[in-house]
Amino acid sequence: QVQLVESGGGLVQPGGSLRLSCALSGRIFSINAMGWYRQAPGKERKLVAAITSGGSTNYADSVKGRFTISRDNAKNTVYLQMNSLKPEDTAVYYCNADLSIALGFRNNYWGQGTQVTVSS
Repeated sequence: QVQLVESGGGLVQPGGSLRLSCALSGRIFSINAMGWYRQAPGKERKLVAAITSGGSTNYADSVKGRFTISRDNAKNTVYLQMNSLKPEDTAVYYCNADLSIALGFRNNYWGQGTQVTVSS
């Protein structure tokens, strides 16, 4: 059983910062990519940032220059550093992992989500 446990969400004022963490545990053979998605009320879930096993990163245009994704392979943990937060960043943030539990058994896994609210 693979588990993704997110932490670090909360309430922050505009211009503030938060750091999200997502720790993977369970039967993991290899991790191909990890990422963060977000879903605002009434809207579809969208990619915020992703990082491959080789360290290549990809960001949504709306967060470029403000958010940074990183990973600690030894800890099977991915982070999202969010700076200069705006009210429009308010959403539930979900961690995602594209991984294999064994050779040939590759799938996508999701965390439970963590609320980020940017408001004064």
